[in-house]
Amino acid sequence: MTLSLFSRYEIGPYLLNNRMVMAPLTRSRSRQPGNIPGRLNAFYYAQRASAGLIITEATQIAQQGQGYAWTPGIYSEEQIEGWRLVAESVHDAGGLIFMQLWHVGRISHPALQLKGALPVAPSAITPTGMAFITNTRGDPEFVPFVTPRALETDELPALVKQYVQAAKNALSAGLDGIEVHAANGYLLDQFLNSSTNLRTDAYGGSIENRARLLLEVVGAVGRVCGSERVGVRISPLGTFNDMGDENPEALFAYVAEKLSGLDLAYLHVVDPSYGGHQTTDEPDPRGLAIMAMIRERFAGTLMVCGGYTLERAQDAIQTHKADLVAFGRPFIANPDLPERLRTQSPLNVADPATFYGGGVHGYVDYPTLKQLNGEEGLPDFSVFEAG
Repeated sequence: MTLSLFSRYEIGPYLLNNRMVMAPLTRSRSRQPGNIPGRLNAFYYAQRASAGLIITEATQIAQQGQGYAWTPGIYSEEQIEGWRLVAESVHDAGGLIFMQLWHVGRISHPALQLKGALPVAPSAITPTGMAFITNTRGDPEFVPFVTPRALETDELPALVKQYVQAAKNALSAGLDGIEVHAANGYLLDQFLNSSTNLRTDAYGGSIENRARLLLEVVGAVGRVCGSERVGVRISPLGTFNDMGDENPEALFAYVAEKLSGLDLAYLHVVDPSYGGHQTTDEPDPRGLAIMAMIRERFAGTLMVCGGYTLERAQDAIQTHKADLVAFGRPFIANPDLPERLRTQSPLNVADPATFYGGGVHGYVDYPTLKQLNGEEGLPDFSVFEAG
């Protein structure tokens, strides 16, 4: 049988209709106050239910874990009910949906924290760049990051428990599984990388120590959810949010081997071969090598993302470099992306000006092929004005 991006695939207890995954995409459109998913969010995800699997936007496990304005949480009863609406809408449309659990660590600001507290991190190192917050008038604003507070060793067990409770909340809301976000310069990635982890306790120094928190989180979540419903996302060689490691090959070889023994649903890797988030035309030999190493060290389902075209995705599946391919921006602008790629139809182009914040425009009003061809009418978007 010839493998294809459009062939079915099993992960854990689920049979995916295809190997195309909707990547986690921060859109900053949760209802306020409370960072609660609403009807608009439910409609957005249901539009994209033809993906083999949807991974939600990154969702903070606690207010301390929030790093951007208007991102959703999974720690309050109102948030759980909001996500229940999302899950039901996706399931009614025939889809599957995992929630990405998120703690941003130092990529935050006191304006987003309880009582204006400092963000937390493995070590008190200030990130470069700007935080996306709302000011006292509720308008979006970019402000410089601050120096975070280093977490005390005795705070880490409670942090693991927050991940566990968030996973329980996601499953109680009806989501099909969870993904632990350990990529892109957020808290767990900050612990992994030597550039942001200068600790001298059991969670710093050696590779084994720096990977300890990630493995504790994944193990604990797996025990309450069933490991076959747990995925993990990593970003080897990633530089986003000031990431860097003195020996990334050794670090991610260790991480891949340890995760391989946990019987996970999948390992999701931001592929650095073509630049990860900043896509390039020519592959980076170091990126190709680290991806081949991870494929060898991780025995389970491997999901990749990072500027994949249809041709590169098909090649990855057919040559066993990956089992699933996640698409980000193409899913923003093309709710029917699997059908468009299957028929090699033209794609809508995403508008970056509408990626973060706002309402209907640039979120749920990208037309499908059927709408463009006059086979379906456009929805009545006025029903979402109340959130």
